[in-house]
Amino acid sequence: MRKILILGAGRSASSLIHYLITHADRQEWRLTVAERDVEHARRMVHGAAEVARAIELDAAQAEARAAVIAEHDLVISMLPAFMHMDVLKDCLRLRKHVITPSYVPDALWPLDADFRNAGLIVLNEMGLDPGLDHMSAMRILDRIRREEGRLEAFESYCGGLVAPESDDNPWGYKFSWNPRNVVLAGQGGAAKYIQDGVTKYIPYHRLFQRPIQVNVPGMGGFDGYANRDSLKYRSHYGIDDVPTLKRGTLRKAGYCAAWDCFVQLGCTDDTFRMELPADATWRDYIDAFLPYPASRDTRVNLAYYLGLDPQGPVMAKLDWLGLFSTERIGVEGLTPAATLQHLLEQKWKLGPTDKDLVVMWHRFRYSTGGVHQEIHASLAVIGDDQVHTAMARTVGLPIGIGTKLLLNGKIDERGVLLPLKPEIYSPILKELEKLGVVFKEDEIEV
Repeated sequence: MRKILILGAGRSASSLIHYLITHADRQEWRLTVAERDVEHARRMVHGAAEVARAIELDAAQAEARAAVIAEHDLVISMLPAFMHMDVLKDCLRLRKHVITPSYVPDALWPLDADFRNAGLIVLNEMGLDPGLDHMSAMRILDRIRREEGRLEAFESYCGGLVAPESDDNPWGYKFSWNPRNVVLAGQGGAAKYIQDGVTKYIPYHRLFQRPIQVNVPGMGGFDGYANRDSLKYRSHYGIDDVPTLKRGTLRKAGYCAAWDCFVQLGCTDDTFRMELPADATWRDYIDAFLPYPASRDTRVNLAYYLGLDPQGPVMAKLDWLGLFSTERIGVEGLTPAATLQHLLEQKWKLGPTDKDLVVMWHRFRYSTGGVHQEIHASLAVIGDDQVHTAMARTVGLPIGIGTKLLLNGKIDERGVLLPLKPEIYSPILKELEKLGVVFKEDEIEV
């Protein structure tokens, strides 16, 4: 029996756990789900006692974490990204393969040779974004290369949103993954991309002022804002000389203009704690960021300060959140970002009958024999409910299939890997199609 350890059983783990349990007997797997909230983990493996167990573990406790890792053959880390390096170092020392859905930490690349020499696989960026974005893009890029095409532009956007039938708020958004990451999105440094051969930068305070419109077939229009450092993927994708390359995040049209209000006010700052008492109101919270006397009308002050139409769609979104109300905040001593997150977790919560939506869109422009061509590839997945979400499917299923490839010896390369080669992405994308996760391609006349 091959023993698999999942560290963390948060919002994105449900489909992964279900996949591994479903295949456990045939693949001769036994699964351990280690979670600080052990009752939650038990619910995730309920009814599968023969092949899966739940244990209580605080993954921040080094000795306990290492002891559990030592008992398994493969570790899947679904922990917050900042905890991955400790897990990865444990896995190197204890000679264990590891899979994560997160971006490769900068500190991991220097350990690549050590993992290779130990005969270990560290399979990173195996979720949705990063993950499926790489796999689906590489399948088309490799095909263009086989046709001896010259790539002129590649753009890729992805978003976790709310399904149209559950879209009942003016923001067009509900949480289907870590709320903290949504509130702090874009703060990892200036977004960087290349356009027509010129490197472009968008600092955080301008990020949500410069979205582009992305139209996804069958899903409508979205705001697309630039995401992190797009340029590092030129070498990963083998397209170092491409003149245009941009990766971004999707939100419902109109979202970015409203979210920019929080950025300009300072509500997304996570570097200091506010001194508002728990019985302060949301109006007090907004007043704390405005330069005008609190005796004046908060809503009028904010609209004037940010140059907003008091009757416009942006103010309507802020009104809907209750930011100008006398409702009590109910928490104290938090950062501005954490305080805002507290509100949004109440307002943007997936309800019992709500479904989420994952949308991805790629655009490839290339020329073959002097003829210009364009391919648009899109993915739209709707979740089943608030547990078995589209986000959980598109994050968890690639990891589950990757687990099968790794443990069955289908991955020859060792060391720190991304899912960029056909031996990894082809079988994953093929099996995902059987599971209903299908990319649609359209050839566009140029």
